[in-house]
Amino acid sequence: QVQVAESGGGLVQAGGSLRLSCAASGRTFSTYDMGWFRQAPGKEREFVAVISWTYNTYYADSVKGRFTISRDNAKNTVYLQMNSLKPEDTAVYYCNGVHIYVPPRFDPMDFWGKGTLVTVSS
Repeated sequence: QVQVAESGGGLVQAGGSLRLSCAASGRTFSTYDMGWFRQAPGKEREFVAVISWTYNTYYADSVKGRFTISRDNAKNTVYLQMNSLKPEDTAVYYCNGVHIYVPPRFDPMDFWGKGTLVTVSS
Protein backbone atom coordinates (compact mmCIF):
# COMPACT_ATOMS: atom_id res chain seq x y z
CA GLN A 1 0.00 0.00 0.00
CA VAL A 2 1.17 3.52 -0.84
CA GLN A 3 0.67 6.58 1.34
CA VAL A 4 0.92 10.08 -0.10
CA ALA A 5 1.37 13.61 1.21
CA GLU A 6 0.75 16.64 -1.00
CA SER A 7 2.38 20.03 -0.56
CA GLY A 8 3.07 23.25 -2.41
CA GLY A 9 -0.34 24.84 -2.55
CA GLY A 10 -1.00 28.48 -1.76
CA LEU A 11 -2.48 31.75 -2.90
CA VAL A 12 -1.39 33.07 -6.28
CA GLN A 13 -2.64 35.72 -8.69
CA ALA A 14 -4.10 34.78 -12.03
CA GLY A 15 -1.33 34.17 -14.53
CA GLY A 16 1.04 32.98 -11.85
CA SER A 17 2.65 29.61 -11.23
CA LEU A 18 2.85 27.00 -8.51
CA ARG A 19 4.60 23.64 -8.21
CA LEU A 20 2.88 20.93 -6.24
CA SER A 21 4.71 17.95 -4.81
CA CYS A 22 3.44 14.55 -3.76
CA ALA A 23 5.73 12.49 -1.55
CA ALA A 24 4.82 8.83 -1.57
CA SER A 25 5.86 5.97 0.63
CA GLY A 26 6.19 2.38 -0.50
CA ARG A 27 8.87 0.37 -2.22
CA THR A 28 6.67 -0.22 -5.29
CA PHE A 29 6.07 3.46 -6.08
CA SER A 30 7.95 3.21 -9.38
CA THR A 31 5.46 0.63 -10.65
CA TYR A 32 2.39 2.82 -10.10
CA ASP A 33 0.76 5.14 -12.55
CA MET A 34 0.41 8.34 -10.50
CA GLY A 35 -1.89 11.27 -11.00
CA TRP A 36 -3.37 14.48 -9.73
CA PHE A 37 -7.03 15.19 -9.10
CA ARG A 38 -8.73 18.30 -7.81
CA GLN A 39 -11.95 19.29 -6.12
CA ALA A 40 -13.29 22.80 -6.32
CA PRO A 41 -15.79 24.12 -3.77
CA GLY A 42 -19.22 22.66 -4.43
CA LYS A 43 -18.00 20.43 -7.25
CA GLU A 44 -17.06 16.80 -7.66
CA ARG A 45 -13.45 15.68 -7.69
CA GLU A 46 -12.02 15.63 -11.22
CA PHE A 47 -9.02 14.23 -13.02
CA VAL A 48 -6.18 16.67 -13.78
CA ALA A 49 -3.14 14.73 -15.02
CA VAL A 50 -1.46 11.33 -14.87
CA ILE A 51 2.03 10.00 -15.50
CA SER A 52 2.41 6.30 -16.13
CA TRP A 53 5.19 4.16 -14.74
CA THR A 54 6.62 4.32 -18.30
CA TYR A 55 6.51 8.13 -18.16
CA ASN A 56 3.60 8.60 -20.56
CA THR A 57 1.50 11.62 -19.63
CA TYR A 58 -2.15 12.56 -20.10
CA TYR A 59 -3.95 15.77 -19.18
CA ALA A 60 -7.47 17.02 -18.77
CA ASP A 61 -8.38 19.37 -21.60
CA SER A 62 -8.84 22.21 -19.12
CA VAL A 63 -5.16 22.15 -18.11
CA LYS A 64 -3.46 20.95 -21.28
CA GLY A 65 -0.63 23.28 -22.28
CA ARG A 66 -0.51 24.93 -18.85
CA PHE A 67 0.24 22.10 -16.41
CA THR A 68 3.10 19.58 -16.52
CA ILE A 69 3.25 16.38 -14.49
CA SER A 70 6.55 14.68 -13.74
CA ARG A 71 7.97 12.10 -11.39
CA ASP A 72 11.25 11.30 -9.66
CA ASN A 73 11.24 7.64 -8.70
CA ALA A 74 14.50 8.01 -6.76
CA LYS A 75 12.67 10.43 -4.46
CA ASN A 76 9.27 8.69 -4.59
CA THR A 77 7.80 12.02 -5.63
CA VAL A 78 5.35 13.26 -8.24
CA TYR A 79 5.19 16.90 -9.24
CA LEU A 80 2.62 19.13 -10.89
CA GLN A 81 3.99 22.34 -12.39
CA MET A 82 1.09 24.74 -12.89
CA ASN A 83 1.58 27.80 -15.09
CA SER A 84 -0.80 30.48 -16.36
CA LEU A 85 -3.12 29.77 -13.46
CA LYS A 86 -6.75 30.85 -13.70
CA PRO A 87 -9.32 31.49 -10.97
CA GLU A 88 -11.14 28.33 -12.11
CA ASP A 89 -8.07 26.31 -11.11
CA THR A 90 -8.90 27.08 -7.47
CA ALA A 91 -9.36 23.73 -5.73
CA VAL A 92 -7.89 21.24 -3.31
CA TYR A 93 -5.38 19.16 -5.27
CA TYR A 94 -4.82 15.50 -4.46
CA CYS A 95 -2.39 12.93 -5.78
CA ASN A 96 -3.15 9.24 -5.97
CA GLY A 97 -2.37 6.11 -7.86
CA VAL A 98 -4.33 5.81 -11.07
CA HIS A 99 -5.84 3.00 -13.09
CA ILE A 100 -5.47 3.87 -16.78
CA TYR A 101 -8.05 2.33 -19.09
CA VAL A 102 -8.70 2.47 -22.85
CA PRO A 103 -10.39 4.59 -24.15
CA PRO A 104 -8.67 7.15 -22.00
CA ARG A 105 -10.25 6.83 -18.59
CA PHE A 106 -8.40 7.53 -15.38
CA ASP A 107 -9.78 6.05 -12.16
CA PRO A 108 -8.14 6.89 -8.86
CA MET A 109 -6.92 4.22 -6.49
CA ASP A 110 -7.79 4.35 -2.84
CA PHE A 111 -4.91 6.00 -1.04
CA TRP A 112 -5.96 9.66 -0.92
CA GLY A 113 -3.85 12.17 0.94
CA LYS A 114 -5.16 15.28 2.70
CA GLY A 115 -4.62 17.40 -0.40
CA THR A 116 -3.16 20.86 -0.81
CA LEU A 117 -5.24 23.99 -1.39
CA VAL A 118 -4.57 26.15 -4.43
CA THR A 119 -6.31 29.52 -4.54
CA VAL A 120 -6.03 31.69 -7.65
CA SER A 121 -7.18 35.28 -7.28
CA SER A 122 -8.40 37.34 -10.20
